Amino acid sequence: MSRVKTFVIVGGGLAAGKAAEELRAHGHDGPLVVIGDERERPYVRPPLSKGYLLGKEDRESVHVHPEDWYRTHDVELLLGRTVTSLDRHGGTVTLEDGDRVPYDRLLLATGSTPRRLTVPGADLDNVLYLRRLGDSDRLRAAFTEGARIVVVGGGWIGLETAAAARTAGAHVTVLERGELPLLKVLGREAAEVFAGLHREHGVVLRPHAELVRVTGSGGRADGVLLADGTRLPADAVVVGVGITPNVRLAEEAGLEVRDGIVTDAGLRTSDENVHAAGDVANAYHPRLGRHIRVEHWANALHQPRTAALSMLGEKAAYERLPYFYTDQYDLGMEYTGHTEPGGHDRVVFRGAREERRFVAFWMSGRRVLAGMSVNVWDVIDPIRALVESGAETDDAVLADAGVPLESLLP
Repeated sequence: MSRVKTFVIVGGGLAAGKAAEELRAHGHDGPLVVIGDERERPYVRPPLSKGYLLGKEDRESVHVHPEDWYRTHDVELLLGRTVTSLDRHGGTVTLEDGDRVPYDRLLLATGSTPRRLTVPGADLDNVLYLRRLGDSDRLRAAFTEGARIVVVGGGWIGLETAAAARTAGAHVTVLERGELPLLKVLGREAAEVFAGLHREHGVVLRPHAELVRVTGSGGRADGVLLADGTRLPADAVVVGVGITPNVRLAEEAGLEVRDGIVTDAGLRTSDENVHAAGDVANAYHPRLGRHIRVEHWANALHQPRTAALSMLGEKAAYERLPYFYTDQYDLGMEYTGHTEPGGHDRVVFRGAREERRFVAFWMSGRRVLAGMSVNVWDVIDPIRALVESGAETDDAVLADAGVPLESLLP
């Protein structure tokens, strides 16, 4: 008779919660432990910069499962506990108080941490980041009618928080190091759509902005100083300058780490008993033929199924295309596919870009690498199928809204 195996998951986000669900669904009936360093049970992060931040979703709705789910499924939750080390040879993880938790299979879903500002004044009281529920609560409290908010960084988090602050009636300035927000991610034409959206809603965009200091007194920030001598007053400074995968545990345990924890297509690390999923996993993608690390909700939602099957000894590979979405003011966007900066030769548009109602396709030769729909619904599935098919197509056909996308599939 085989020994009952103990499975341990380190992490408190969507990937951790879904992995517990998938392990139970696929037949693991032994001990299952989830260790999270927050006191909250596993929760989903997109609402923190979207519905929850806007006050449209309540706190309970952001959790992966209702409270009694863990009890019903016999999942042990160790919350507010930090894993300080991983002993792969002994098969244990050690917690901050010295307690050891043994495992037969381990999943690292340790997520990522916002990059911190390094300028003088960065540690003042109301310099705010967004990663955890408490962070979103602090932003909500800061985003009030007439408040002066400076957002550092014009990526997705920067723009979503800017939209939430403007919606609450705050005065918002976004500092962007480059020429346009999202320029590196989307390319010029699509980036201009988002820049125009924010300007129309009264956000001041400052391109080529270099922050040299956060000013303040009495421990609180009261503004920022830029390299050109401009001083902008601020009641709060919101920082969204990217995230860093939480790889310390893996690195110190001798696992292969390279821009995240390196895994195969089955999300196995360089140790067959340790897997990784979500933001932290730099996973081999069979469809793309390379390793990629994706910092988006859909990965944390879908990768756990593959990880669970692998942990249970079944053959599984994660090959879903990356997907992400954003909601800002009256704009809703979905994107699927993968293209590196400079990895495509042009973008083809279908629909009315000036009305912010269109589909965009990132092209390499006659192949679609990625697609994005803006305020056009129910097209993301055919876009995904088009990318996955590798079908060749012409720009004129892609740009013609009268040609159904489904008809372009082989």
